Amino acid sequence: MKRGKNYKESQKLIDRSTLYEPAEALDLVIKTAKAKFDETVELHIKLGVDSRHADQQVRGAVVLPNGTGKTVRVLVFAKEERFEEAKAAGADFVGGAELIPKIQNENWFEYDVVIATPDMMGVVGRLGRVLGPRGLMPNPKAGTVTPDIARAVTEAKAGKIEYRLDKTNIIHCPIGKVSFGVEKLTENFDALMGAVIKAKPAAAKGQYVRSCVVASTMGPGVKINNAKF
Repeated sequence: MKRGKNYKESQKLIDRSTLYEPAEALDLVIKTAKAKFDETVELHIKLGVDSRHADQQVRGAVVLPNGTGKTVRVLVFAKEERFEEAKAAGADFVGGAELIPKIQNENWFEYDVVIATPDMMGVVGRLGRVLGPRGLMPNPKAGTVTPDIARAVTEAKAGKIEYRLDKTNIIHCPIGKVSFGVEKLTENFDALMGAVIKAKPAAAKGQYVRSCVVASTMGPGVKINNAKF
């Protein structure tokens, strides 16, 4: 893969053989972010589990104390009598079964989070093949299938993120923007790591956190010392 001049310059600041403490690593990520836009900072956690086994799945959600720096658009599926409640909480789009054809036939995806009340899951289930691959399908574990619409919408808007393993047993999650600075990014890092460690499956054997890397959108990865995890 061909790397640009900025990337190569940034790489010189990082010792590839060093495992940095979280705050130190995030400071390097900020220093090596050279793009002309406010880059997102992502955390990549490789876990010692096998996602092919149901009892070793790691999935959940956590509200980052400083949000993600991204404006989150929320779609709520609910019965008509709860439309106003969802709108009052800040939902961008609210509806019921009438939204299904719009999503299925018109490829309407102008939202980042989908929340549904439990009594709407029979309807929303029909969108599994469409929303599932995009990571938008409401799920009780992520708190997006809930009777408490107001709380779910507020949390989504405040910077609630969902974490889940990919096929290679790695979790990829945004923890903020470069402009947040080291302190806020460290607080978000601690919140996400704490949630992932709490979600350790009973069936997981051996070392749970295998590796931890932080990187900005266009910058090189910085390895974190994961001994304390």
